Formats: sequence, C-alpha cells, structure tokens
Amino acid sequence: MGGKKEQDVRLKRFGTVSFTATTKVNDFIDHLEKGEVAGTRCKGCGKKFFPPRADCHHCLDSEMEWFPVEGAGKLLSFSRLQYAPVGFTEDVPYAIAVLDYGDCKVFGRISDNVPEEDIQIGMSMTARPNTLENGQLNYVFEKA
Repeated sequence: MGGKKEQDVRLKRFGTVSFTATTKVNDFIDHLEKGEVAGTRCKGCGKKFFPPRADCHHCLDSEMEWFPVEGAGKLLSFSRLQYAPVGFTEDVPYAIAVLDYGDCKVFGRISDNVPEEDIQIGMSMTARPNTLENGQLNYVFEKA
C-alpha cells in the first residue's frame, strides 16, 4: 500500500481571503511568486483562459500549458465597490475591472495606487503580481 498523498495547498497563499486550498492549477501561485501573472492555454485548440483552467471547455482537452499575461490590456469595464462580499468588507472602497488582452480577458482589482479620477474606459493597463500586508499574494491592475 502507498503512503498518504501530500496535499498541494499553495492556493491558500492567494488573495485577501482564500476560499479554496487545492486546485489543479496551483502552479498559478508559483508564477506570482516569480513576479508573473499567468493563464493557461489549451495545447489542443489554442484557447486561452484566465483565471487559469486545467481543462478546456471548448475542445474538452486536458493538455494545458502556461502563458504569461504581459504587456498592456485595454480597460473594458470597471466598478467601484462600496459594499463587499464576506471576507472583503475591510477593503472597501475598491475598484474591480476587466482588461481585454485580445485573445483573453482578465478580471481583477485595480491597484489602490491608481486615483479614481484617472480610471477611464479604454485606457491601457497592466496586470502585475502584488504581495499583501499579511504576505498573501494577488495581482492588481495599474496604468500602463
């Protein structure tokens, strides 16, 4: 009989509040630790995913590879939150947004370093890894 399988709990390091400890894409944390925001791409059909997925819903393949989310994306939409879900109530107000990188869209939070009056639909922004005060990792959007 084999020994007990070690549990991969790297995702516990993600976000202000981590709602899951294990996933098939825990390597996402390794990329953040190396200073990269990364998504997954299906080797079968080339479809890109962010947040990363382990399986392709388009062609049903499970052969995925990592790609860096780099360069600038175009701000498609944003919202300034005054009320937040459980676990994020201490963070309000903050802004969430969607960036268009052409072949994928990335949902995330706008950095507190970007003044609200500077946020404009269509502006160029980049996604970058971020370390929170408690040592947790996330990523944020900043002006390109």
